Order: sequence, then C-alpha cells, then structure tokens
Amino acid sequence: MLEAFLSSSIGMATPILLAALGELLVEESGIINVGIEGAMLCGAFFALAVAYFSGSTMLGLGAGMSAGLAINAILALLVINLAVNQVVAGTALDIFAVGVTGVFYRKLFGITGKAFIVKLIPKLQFGRLADIPILGGALFTHNILVYLAFALVPSTGYLLWRTRYGLSLRAAGERPEAADSLGLDVYRLRWQALLVAGLLTGLGGAYLTLAYAGTFVENISAGRGYVALAVVILGRWKPWGLAAASILFGAAMALQFGLQALGTTIPYQIFLALPYALTLVVLAAVGGQAASPSALGEPYRRL
Repeated sequence: MLEAFLSSSIGMATPILLAALGELLVEESGIINVGIEGAMLCGAFFALAVAYFSGSTMLGLGAGMSAGLAINAILALLVINLAVNQVVAGTALDIFAVGVTGVFYRKLFGITGKAFIVKLIPKLQFGRLADIPILGGALFTHNILVYLAFALVPSTGYLLWRTRYGLSLRAAGERPEAADSLGLDVYRLRWQALLVAGLLTGLGGAYLTLAYAGTFVENISAGRGYVALAVVILGRWKPWGLAAASILFGAAMALQFGLQALGTTIPYQIFLALPYALTLVVLAAVGGQAASPSALGEPYRRL
C-alpha cells in the first residue's frame, strides 16, 4: 500500500514538476505566466489527438510540446512586445485553451465525447531494482518522462546559477533596465524563457494523456498549471525546492484517489478539493515570505 502510494505520488508530481521548471525559467526572466494552465491543456489534447490518428507516441509528444510552444509564443507576443498585462493575457489564454480543446474534441469525437484511447508510454524495466522493498516499487516502476522530469531539476539549477546565460536571464528578471544598459537583449531572453517553458508545459500536458490517462476528457489538466505556479513559490524559486513541492502536491493527489477508493460516506467532492485546498494553505503560509525576482510581473519597455 505504501509502495503504491509513493509510486503514485511521484507519477502525479511529474506533470506539475515539468510545468513548474518551465515557470521557474519564465519568472526568473521577469514574466509571470498565468497561461501555464492553457498550455498544459492544449498539450494534453493535441498530444493524444496526434498519437491517436498517427499511431505514433513520438509524434504525439512532439504535438503536445508544439501546442505548449504555440500558446507561450502568443503570450510572449502579448506581454513582451505589446506590454499587455501579464495576468490578464495569461487568463485569456487559459480560457482560449478550454474553448479550443473543447471545440476540437467535440468536432472529432462528437458532442457526447466518444472516448479515444491510446496505448500508454511503457514503463522502463530495471530488473531486480524494482523488487527492492518499498523503494523499488516507488522509484523503479515509471516511464521515461518521469525520469526526464527529475533529471531536469539539477540541469535547470546548473543553467540558472552556474552559467553566464543563467546570470543574464536572472538579470532580466531583477533589473531589466540595467541588463539592457549592459547590452543584454531583455526581449530575447524573455522570449527564449517562454518558449522553453512552453515546450516543458506542453510535455507535462502530453504526460497526462499519453503516460497517465491514455485518453482525454475536457479540462483534463484540472488546475495543475495553477498548482505549478504555487509550486514555484513554495519551492522558493529553487529547482530542488520545486521538486520537493511537486512531490508534496503529487502526494495530495494520490491521497485524494486513495481516500475515494476506501468507499467512505464522505462526499467525494471533498477529496477532489484536497490538492487545491493544500495550494491555498501553502500560499497563505509561505507566499508572503518568499522572495520573488524584483521585476516579476512588471512590463518592460526598451527606451
């Protein structure tokens, strides 16, 4: 039971972690991406649709990442080049994503939403490592996307705090005017961060349909993008903190399903609300204490 819970927690943490790592890059550059939910939802739908009609999981993953990239490119145009309010633009894209995925879903599969199912990405085989009590089942029973997500944690940390590029990206989020005066292209740095984040968030959405559910239902992202925003705050803008916070929320989601499976008389809606209630509690507890990049959320106009 504990082994299954830990394994489920890590699996459910994966799409949140992928989206949160992308959001970390974006926020370090000075942009707050509320449209992360829409990018994940589009990634989930188009990944499954392409995989379903082509029969190729790889093409599905590429389509999911491309969908996330497209959503973030629109956001970049709005908030970087046109200096539109970042929260308003991101929220509008979230609404757009709900609409466009719903329309295409019903167009392709009817008003009743006939289920379309694909084969899940297979789990990697680790031989006897998977037989280790508790830890074996928790750590060595996942697909490649899970291990990729957690491998990106130290890679992202190295990029941000051990490279010249990471220093430039953080400068754009702390003092964009000063960075610009030193010859750094703030617009380009922010565009790059949003595009990379789009790829990661789209991959997180693709994980939901190709590695977790094997199908698509409307609004399948179910607020995971917003949870990823909270994860960045809880993780205090540090990759390892993001990983720990993602597992925490993954555990809350796994606990939600476990409690429902017990067949208690408690209304199931209470269990569904558990991860999101945790989000509110976490934000209330640490939101005001975390030190975000100085220019986060502020539009920048080159003089």
